[in-house]
Amino acid sequence: MSKDSIATAASPIAGLAGRYLLFSLAKESYAIEVARTREIIRLTEITPIPQLPSFVRGVINLRSKIVPIVDLRAKFGMPPEEPTERTSIVVVHVKGSGGAMVWIGFIVDDVDEVTNIGAAELEPVPDFGLQVDTGYMRAMAKTKKGVTTLLDVDHVVSGDVVARATQMASAAF
Repeated sequence: MSKDSIATAASPIAGLAGRYLLFSLAKESYAIEVARTREIIRLTEITPIPQLPSFVRGVINLRSKIVPIVDLRAKFGMPPEEPTERTSIVVVHVKGSGGAMVWIGFIVDDVDEVTNIGAAELEPVPDFGLQVDTGYMRAMAKTKKGVTTLLDVDHVVSGDVVARATQMASAAF
């Protein structure tokens, strides 16, 4: 084993190796741990809820469960785009306020595949300087799609926003 292999295996990001769901936003590749993914559904009618951040599009009723829906394009400051037949909602488990696990849906442009990402393909998130919030990024991965950003689903949206959206939706229904 080379020194580089030993360093990679011992690095904190090596523990992030595993199975990931890859998806696209504005031709950029992102990944979420498969273990955190509940399901993938077609884009459906979303009930808007007032007084939430603009990136929270509203909620859906998914088998009698109210699920807040986040537009990842809006959250990441990307230009809006008309939905296509490939636009999907990826429903994931996230930590809400108080640490409770809740479902939240992310609108994505295209779901690509489930793949294994090994420790050798992982790199730490680069230092972009103080002006760029990278708290939602876990690592960068070299995949066949190019460079893929591994998302920390618990930090894409704060637990307070998830709790507020769920609470307001429950009151509305």
